[in-house]
Amino acid sequence: MLYYSRGSETEVLREEDLKQGLSEALTKLGPRKKVLAIPPDFTRFHSHAGILTRLAWQYYRENLTDVLPALGTHSAMNEQSIKTMFGETPLSLFRVHKWRTDVVTLGEVSSEYIREQSEGKLNYAWQAQVNKLVANGGHDLVLSIGQVVPHEVIGIAGYNKNVLIGCGGPESINKSHFLGAVYGMERIMGRADNPVRRVLNYASDHFAKNIPIVYVLTVVAQGADGQLKVRGLYIGDDIECFNLAARLAMKVNFQMLENPLKKVVVYLDPSEYKSTWLGNKSVYRTRMAIADGGELLVLAPGLKEFGEDRQIDALIRKYGYVNTPKVLQFVRDNDDLKKNLSAAAHLIHGTSEGRFRITYCPGHLTQKEIEGVNFGFADLDQMMKRYNPQTLKNGYNKMADGEEIFFVSNPALGLWAHKKRFEDD
Repeated sequence: MLYYSRGSETEVLREEDLKQGLSEALTKLGPRKKVLAIPPDFTRFHSHAGILTRLAWQYYRENLTDVLPALGTHSAMNEQSIKTMFGETPLSLFRVHKWRTDVVTLGEVSSEYIREQSEGKLNYAWQAQVNKLVANGGHDLVLSIGQVVPHEVIGIAGYNKNVLIGCGGPESINKSHFLGAVYGMERIMGRADNPVRRVLNYASDHFAKNIPIVYVLTVVAQGADGQLKVRGLYIGDDIECFNLAARLAMKVNFQMLENPLKKVVVYLDPSEYKSTWLGNKSVYRTRMAIADGGELLVLAPGLKEFGEDRQIDALIRKYGYVNTPKVLQFVRDNDDLKKNLSAAAHLIHGTSEGRFRITYCPGHLTQKEIEGVNFGFADLDQMMKRYNPQTLKNGYNKMADGEEIFFVSNPALGLWAHKKRFEDD
């Protein structure tokens, strides 16, 4: 059922609008005694989920008993990040999702279904795992709050991904990521209907239907003035709210280009991007726009690690970002990757398949470390002077010496592709 729907390409929803829309939807639900909120973590700060979580707490007060950020494999939020994102929401409400240990299995999607969705490339069953607080916490309402935006693993993020992956366990995270990577990231990005989403929808319909989940979904885009605008708010308990949000997201978060780009420069805000696990959004979201033989230059002043999880960081350092056939061979030959398929998927996602160059300019990693995972290296200070994020505008720029570049100030906000490559894929 759809409880609230408002959005368009020109809509600008301010905090008072979000409050009104959320209150209208929650009033339709009726009184609740024990509410769990599942927002994204700080890596999705721009989603406005922090504001909506605070508004939900203000609405329910003592009846909102738990806030469980959907960390996935990300690092836990510290006190400062929680205060910055969630404002006056009490720190005592926040719980940490421990993805390796604190999960239960709701059910299993058969290997036959996975084989069908992977076009015969994979032959494993998929376990629908969630944090035990979601499954067994006794809540009479679970608010899954998040942004709908193009995504590299599931085509368009949001909806049940927040619960089944963001609050998932090793089996659900690893195998869903690997399914998307093997099927083909460029075949998935920007598509609301794809194999990974179908698997999650199957799990929602068959295993999670007794969990009282209501989805609170935003669509956020950059305006002509460079500022973020909330273009849509959709609230409901089934896929209708996601479909509405996804359609709008593809209008405001997706830029189709007539011609491929020879050079793309991406800036990674140091407050958000400290790892290539997150920073490789610069690769994922722009890859379909970059010309064969082109270059992606990533300005990453906050970069200090590869994986946010220590074990995954070690695997990235060990195997590096290599082409898909090599990663698949590594998986066949090495138990450590077999047991960490999300890391294997990430290695596939982070390669250009030899089609264009990827050059990182890190703030806290050495040239040896960067080149050790098969990226190119350039000095951050020099590149920041040449490509100053404060003076470049999003999109096409012509440098003083005539060099033409395409600048992206935050890759998490969209998806870029040139027409022929997107249509071919």
